[in-house]
Amino acid sequence: MISAPLWPAGAPGALGSGREHSPHLAPFPADPARASGASILVLPGGGYWQLAEHEGEGYARWFAAHGIHAAVLDYRLAQHGYRHPSMLQDAARALRMLRAEARAAGRDPARIAVIGSSAGGHLAATLSTLFDHADAADPVGDAISRESARPDATILCYPVISLTERFRHSGSRDNLLGPDPAPALAELLSPNLQMRAACPPAFVWHTADDPVVPVCNATAYATACWQAGVSCELHVFPSGAHGLGLPSPQRTAPPWDKMLEHWLAALGWL
Repeated sequence: MISAPLWPAGAPGALGSGREHSPHLAPFPADPARASGASILVLPGGGYWQLAEHEGEGYARWFAAHGIHAAVLDYRLAQHGYRHPSMLQDAARALRMLRAEARAAGRDPARIAVIGSSAGGHLAATLSTLFDHADAADPVGDAISRESARPDATILCYPVISLTERFRHSGSRDNLLGPDPAPALAELLSPNLQMRAACPPAFVWHTADDPVVPVCNATAYATACWQAGVSCELHVFPSGAHGLGLPSPQRTAPPWDKMLEHWLAALGWL
């Protein structure tokens, strides 16, 4: 698929001119026979250091086959010198772009979801709780920047959530914020601590024995949703490695995709 830069004139705060300094959005159009008018932004995991292809294109093709227009964000990474807020800037801009494109193409601009896995789940959860911060921080001021960055639904796969608790994933936190972040910044970027009633409904899944990102991250997000009155469906499977993605011959993953279909259908997205 041909990807498009989020900022053709250059990303704000770019440290260079190569592809790694220019976040791109790759579209995966919905199957016309099943198109529902909904769209989804896909944020791959990789610890804020790299991007996992099976959590990017793999997910996008699944959504497109189910009638949801998908787009995978190639966001800026720590290995190329980036820290917060670059990643959140990229995610917010990409969601705005999807909403503007939906409006222009006749899709529903009020049905724009986000999905993220592992550190991509942290980025999706951050966008879902700090969307107003992202709106206020947009540096461009064009027509796309005037679109809302709030997702209309959130899907989190074995997400990194807390950057403050003992169950945090220190690698993702260090890549995002550096090795010794200010406590206030770590709290701001812990989505479970920023949940409020205005946040979008969520679907969250994890495995109980995940050896990389503890399951407490998923339960912390879900609990915060319920305490704030935000709808959340949580699935915790007894066993499974980290980074499973969709079930496939290469990866034996739990049937979360079937549960997600049911959730999306209940929302009216399929």
